[in-house]
Amino acid sequence: MDQRGLVERAQRGDHDAFAVLAGAAVARLDAAARLILRDHDLARDAVQEALVRCWRDLPTLRDAAAFDGWLHRLLVNACLDMLRRRRRRVVEVELTPLHDPWLGDFSGQLIDRDLLDRALATLEPEWRAIVVLHYLLEVPLPEVARSLGIPLGTAKSRLHRALSILRTSAATDGVPGAGRIATERYA
Repeated sequence: MDQRGLVERAQRGDHDAFAVLAGAAVARLDAAARLILRDHDLARDAVQEALVRCWRDLPTLRDAAAFDGWLHRLLVNACLDMLRRRRRRVVEVELTPLHDPWLGDFSGQLIDRDLLDRALATLEPEWRAIVVLHYLLEVPLPEVARSLGIPLGTAKSRLHRALSILRTSAATDGVPGAGRIATERYA
């Protein structure tokens, strides 16, 4: 059955249909939450909160075709709510590739991951969410804007500014070509 049919069944209370929808989305939601929150445990909590909100509010979703964007918005809102509740604290991020691993030497991968981690840490959570959704989860920018409830122009300007900060942050780490890595490899 297609996603639209599963969403419609889940809206009528079908637990099995919702389990299929949640199962298909949980890995991507977890990856996005870990990058936004920078904490593995908080990310799990945010995904759980987003899925609970999804189940609770699913009957109010008007367009079943908009399910993915709506679910991303629920996740980002859950992440931002958690960040508001828990002011800054030092955490470590475990980055897991979403696609096939990059083929290169192991030390280069460690450097790239460390650069990305430090560069993402310099962004405000709202800006980090745009970068994660657009570049790491490959969500089109208009859908990112809808998911976050902001105008497309605002999303574009925040993304542009975030990329500028990422370039500067990566370049100041003193690694040759780091600015290029932050914008070409992950952009």
